[in-house]
Amino acid sequence: MTVFSGAAVIEDLDAQVRAAVRRDGVDPQTDLAHVRRIAEAVVRAHDERSLTGVVTPIDDPRSTVSELLARVAGFGPLQHLLDDPDVEEIWINEPSRVFVARNGRHELTNLILTSEQVHELVERMLKSSGRRIDVSQPFVDAMLPDGHRLHVVLEGISRSFSAVNIRKFVLRAAQLNDLVQLGSLTAPAARFLDACVRAGLNIVVAGGTQAGKTTMLNCLAASIPGTERIISAEEVFELRFSHADWVPMQTRQHGLEGTGGITLRDLVREALRMRPTRMIVGEVRSAECLDMLLALNSGLPGMATIHANSAREALVKLCTLPLLAGENISSRFVVPTVASATDIVIHLGVDAHGVRRVNEIVGVPGRAENDVIETEQIFHRTAAGLRRGSGMPPRIEEFERAGIDVYALLRTGE
Repeated sequence: MTVFSGAAVIEDLDAQVRAAVRRDGVDPQTDLAHVRRIAEAVVRAHDERSLTGVVTPIDDPRSTVSELLARVAGFGPLQHLLDDPDVEEIWINEPSRVFVARNGRHELTNLILTSEQVHELVERMLKSSGRRIDVSQPFVDAMLPDGHRLHVVLEGISRSFSAVNIRKFVLRAAQLNDLVQLGSLTAPAARFLDACVRAGLNIVVAGGTQAGKTTMLNCLAASIPGTERIISAEEVFELRFSHADWVPMQTRQHGLEGTGGITLRDLVREALRMRPTRMIVGEVRSAECLDMLLALNSGLPGMATIHANSAREALVKLCTLPLLAGENISSRFVVPTVASATDIVIHLGVDAHGVRRVNEIVGVPGRAENDVIETEQIFHRTAAGLRRGSGMPPRIEEFERAGIDVYALLRTGE
């Protein structure tokens, strides 16, 4: 008689499923339905054998099938965290220290992995993305099949173990009104931002890590009129919005020969050759800022995100990043260019309870003095919430051309 313990049963079933997958020549990453049928058949056969007392019966066949799918076609011990809608982010500092973020707060899980499991997980995730990591390329950004963003730092750069971070794509807001329902934004501010997008103003979304910048960018993009052609450039595909005429592009890392890489700066330049009526840059963090500013300054409406602690610091950073493009770029050229190319800056933050909120919305009237760009506070957050400031947006004529009475719109927010 062959009797297995609970863990041994799973290991035995796992081996049977993997053998059947190899026999059928199935790719578990692309043919999940076939793998599910194999797992169900294996579990059913085991259940029938257990009636004779030869093997240990399975208490919950359905959960066993799910576990086998996670092991063979999913991401093993991390799969239940990826499936949990409350988990926003997962990171592995070392195999015995796996953290998650829920509602903006970090917590250590009771999940303990082995070095071999982490290595296997990273290989499986990168296989589905088409990207690689090795000694010559010890960092990687990639997108998982469900839209989650993977970042890995190879062991040797991080001490002792590879550091893994998975930022889940959790769609909680698709439009500005959704942000109002979540308490991140007030209705008057949402109506104003919708008007800014429809009027074709250039908008920069600023904030810290996990402040909700990409979500805000998605919601703003949802307000773009359907007649416009959108070209977007990102390091890894993260934008998700519904638009008929939209071409999303992402960067590409260098190949094994050190060639074939496509940078964000390349994508911004290429976007201008594709007849866009609106350009979106997922995140500005280097010399591509210069190309973006030149595009916006030529009359092409656009939006972008940037890491910054306030709207003012976002403008300072926009003035600094173009200097990375070359020694012939000076602040005498950059500052007035930023002042004229940027219309609205939205700053986001996370409060003490982990709730993402809009902290301020400022207008940039286009003037600069002594390398300081003037701003006007349109909305700002107080103890009572997001309140109307005394400032006005620039380019009022663009609102009028779009048939929007921005004065009446802002009066409703006072």
